Amino acid sequence: MANPSALETLIELAQRDSDDAAKRLGAALKAVEEAEQKLKMLLGYRDDYANKLDQAQMNGITPFAYANFVAFVGKLDNAINGQQEVLKHANYKSDLEKAAWQESERKRLSYRTLNDRAAAEALRIENKRDQKMMDDHAARTVRGNR
Repeated sequence: MANPSALETLIELAQRDSDDAAKRLGAALKAVEEAEQKLKMLLGYRDDYANKLDQAQMNGITPFAYANFVAFVGKLDNAINGQQEVLKHANYKSDLEKAAWQESERKRLSYRTLNDRAAAEALRIENKRDQKMMDDHAARTVRGNR
């Protein structure tokens, strides 16, 4: 078994690694949330603009104004497609960071388990030594009384 101080050092390093991974995961999840909000905003804006176009068509619209509406809706569609790609990439990055955090946690827990086993083994040895000392003392006491 590895020496206890080495295990303690490994646990501390693994804890730092896990904390760093958790921070990166948090930042990645925040980026996903922000990308989702921006996409939602763009989709809402596009719906509003499409409704304005429908209303303008019912009230009568010049060909020039119609062309401007259509061109702007096209630009919004491009922005939406771009934001969907941003969201896709943010989700991918958050999945990677989640896997990295899970791996660092697995490693940290493994070291902690090894440390717990080493401590339990040391306690078992100490208890066995104490029991032997008590048995020896009891045996000497019994021999001394005879």
